Amino acid sequence: MFLFARRGLAATKLVVVAGLFLTGPLFAQGNSWRDFRGPTRNGYVANAAVPLTWSEQENVTWKCPLVGSGWSSPVVEGGKVWVTAATDQGKKLHLIAIDVVTGKQLHEQVVFENDKPEKKNALNSYASPSPVVEPGHVYVHFGTYGTACFDTETFEKVWQRRDLNCDHMEGPGSSPILFEDLLIFNADGGDVQYVVALDKVSGETKWRTDRSISLLGFPPDLRKAYSTPLVIEVAGKAQLVSSGAQGSYGYDPRTGKELWLVRYKGFSMASRPVAGDGMVFLTTGFIRARMLAVKVPAVDDVTETNIAWAYSRNVPKMASPVLVGNRVFMIDDGGFATCLDHQTGKVLWRKRVGGAHCASPLCIGDRIYFFDRDGKTAVIDKGDVYKELASNHLDEGFMATPAVVGDAFIMRTRKHLYRIEAGK
Repeated sequence: MFLFARRGLAATKLVVVAGLFLTGPLFAQGNSWRDFRGPTRNGYVANAAVPLTWSEQENVTWKCPLVGSGWSSPVVEGGKVWVTAATDQGKKLHLIAIDVVTGKQLHEQVVFENDKPEKKNALNSYASPSPVVEPGHVYVHFGTYGTACFDTETFEKVWQRRDLNCDHMEGPGSSPILFEDLLIFNADGGDVQYVVALDKVSGETKWRTDRSISLLGFPPDLRKAYSTPLVIEVAGKAQLVSSGAQGSYGYDPRTGKELWLVRYKGFSMASRPVAGDGMVFLTTGFIRARMLAVKVPAVDDVTETNIAWAYSRNVPKMASPVLVGNRVFMIDDGGFATCLDHQTGKVLWRKRVGGAHCASPLCIGDRIYFFDRDGKTAVIDKGDVYKELASNHLDEGFMATPAVVGDAFIMRTRKHLYRIEAGK
């Protein structure tokens, strides 16, 4: 269903990372955090003087309570923090705006109502996909329950769609992304599996592509996935990298044409791929996750030709990896952190940090931050030898990946949103 459309959305530019181009809206680092993985979409921020230590009593600028529950990560643009939440056991799905300086709630409204929400995994929420924002508009996505665009100044709904459905089986998880004039997201359910691109101005479907790997021989549970896609530029052309059950794909993001695929055994991955130096790094999900380094450019089925290396020890199923220069950092669901050489897959260090992890780690300057479900953040030196620098704790656990604005963290715990910065 469509409401109404408004013209004049912002233009898009390019951001360069580690030898590949990540395409989409240009991020003004320090003022904006428009995607749940930050300016480079790989969890890396080069320069931000975020604090080394904090607690409920230290370095907290503000703490704002949030309605309901939701694991969507905060995004920031134009002085506003945007998050989504669910109340009434998923019957009401909310959009919330908070002033990034003061922590004052500016707006909160019910976007969609559902009479009979589908079941979800106990670890999931009905508001897990993160919004994506650009100057003037914020886009919210609740999986099969609906997708909508809002004006960031008037808070008016520009358009909505509720007809792009799938059976998530465990609740929604994959977040949308922006590319040029398109809003793109995965829909990998136990029943149908596809990728779709909407006109970001009107909400109309521009293209929809079904996954080409046949899953008819798999039970529904092995057909679903929750990964967020990524747009990169390879050999001067944009490519959409999208992970699904039993395989990952490269598409032309403007048309949806499939360019390549790599097959594997795996499903239900929530990790988002990262890319750099002619390779895409992706994880394969349950039952035993592996990390694959896939060489690009690639054409057709490259399962036997383009896998540079595979690594299978303590690979995350939920948290996304961080790519920093020639190193890949990751933490598995059970709290084992690993540093790999990105060209060879060689292990430089592997250490049990502890805790259970759903939120994706961040690298800020020379530090890696790992956020666990009990509210602990382990701060590790970004080096080839494991060195823990600090351990911090907030009262509630992390399910969402934090944002970074200026020299501050914007952190979402189970019930609150925090601004954490030094000297406060």
